[in-house]
Amino acid sequence: MSELEIKSRLASRQRSRPNPVTRQRVMKESALGLVSTRSFPAVVGTADMMLKSAGVTLVGYEKIGSGYCTAIVRGKTADVRLAVEEGAKTAEQFGQLVGKMVLPRPLPNLEVIFPIGTHSIEVAQEQRGYSRLSNQSLGLLETRGFPAMVGAADAMLKSADVQLAGYETIGDGLCTAIVRGTVANVAVAVEAGMYEAERIGEFSAVMVIPRPLEDLEHTLPVAEYWLEKPDPLPLLMPKSDRQKQRETIALPELEKVPLRLQKKEQIEEFLE
Repeated sequence: MSELEIKSRLASRQRSRPNPVTRQRVMKESALGLVSTRSFPAVVGTADMMLKSAGVTLVGYEKIGSGYCTAIVRGKTADVRLAVEEGAKTAEQFGQLVGKMVLPRPLPNLEVIFPIGTHSIEVAQEQRGYSRLSNQSLGLLETRGFPAMVGAADAMLKSADVQLAGYETIGDGLCTAIVRGTVANVAVAVEAGMYEAERIGEFSAVMVIPRPLEDLEHTLPVAEYWLEKPDPLPLLMPKSDRQKQRETIALPELEKVPLRLQKKEQIEEFLE
């Protein structure tokens, strides 16, 4: 890779990163919205509705066990209020709404203790890499019990042209298989998985999202197999240092010591 390409990649990466001063100002002005459910497909569907109903940013999910999941969004107060209301309606349609909250201006102490800041998701995404299954329709099927989830995942893969992207466990025996593909294939796969889950164990919930937004993509669990991590940029060195690296280093010559021949009597004694 040439120096010009390396410099252009560095410049584009610096432009894409927000100014720390600007980020702090936005964080102080932004409100916090939380919607809690007792199902992973329900919380993902809730987060999708919040993103599509208002100009908010999805920070991520908080899972505290026993099936309790909370979707966390940030944005202007009016946008967050609208997003929380629409997200709560979606959770109610599932019959899984636990609670909702809008906090206009969280104090800095909350920002550094709780996972509610947008910077945490940016760092997590950089470390995780990018999925090869992005921009495909999303299907989530939740069961109670691991065998039922594995059987449902197998049925989904055999019934339609979908890929198993990963799975999620949230406690209380709830497991969610996540598949990706076209809308039609995901719908067929999810239906087949529902019947198989009911045959093996207990079916809990299902969700199909035709067009997941970029913010939602960053928070979905994805197996390492599907991730493409960017190659690290080479370390740039001054020309003087690179010239020193090319110079050969002369090794000291070893002292030549003549071999000492043993006496004839000693050799004959050793052979006997």
